[in-house]
Amino acid sequence: MPLKTWPDMAEACLATPIGLRLQRWRARLVDPLARRLAGQGWIGEYWRFYQAWRADPKGIGAVLPSSPALAAAITRDIGAATGPVIELGSGTGVFTRALRARGVPEETLALVEMDAGFAQRLRRDFPHAQVCCLDAARLAGDPLFYGRGAGAVVCGLPLLNMPLRQQVGILRGAFSQLRAGGAFYLFTYGPRCPVPRRVLDRLGLRATKRQTVMLNVPPAHVWKLTRRRTARNVL
Repeated sequence: MPLKTWPDMAEACLATPIGLRLQRWRARLVDPLARRLAGQGWIGEYWRFYQAWRADPKGIGAVLPSSPALAAAITRDIGAATGPVIELGSGTGVFTRALRARGVPEETLALVEMDAGFAQRLRRDFPHAQVCCLDAARLAGDPLFYGRGAGAVVCGLPLLNMPLRQQVGILRGAFSQLRAGGAFYLFTYGPRCPVPRRVLDRLGLRATKRQTVMLNVPPAHVWKLTRRRTARNVL
């Protein structure tokens, strides 16, 4: 079966004889040193992300956290006037820091992160934000801002690696939190929108490509999803 996604290719490389040798070398030499440096700024951030990727490659979606360039691109339309902002899959907080730099008050951020370790760290790093340790597909019917609609959702989840049913659940939940005119921002490593056309049509959504970010590993494409004006659906 052809390998179509970045996590699949990474897993295949690690399964080769050279990859297994590198993993043994890492376990003896690199991992102990990395654990000692885990609290040291960006080194600690990369280490925590790598550990999460090892535990769930397809759920994390990349070996490295998103770059500052991608964070700047995916948040470029968002500012202090956007209103409450929801971030899905906040991870190490790369996008969260970019949102704060755009002027979004921490008190108006809802950070949704299913990994308990990441969620604990987010609560420490962003004490005034609302951190929700839950599956992003369960957002529907539970207002995050006491009924006040969010102006934007920033998604760091690897939707391309998810089954269609899970994608639909995440999008339904996110758009149930968005007020009229709100937008859903996401990124992908492939050239096409990670949400299939049939899902967009089913939910009455429009996808617009916003930017290609070459200064990311691997290069990424930013997309914006909005409701269609003529949509006749629950969104």
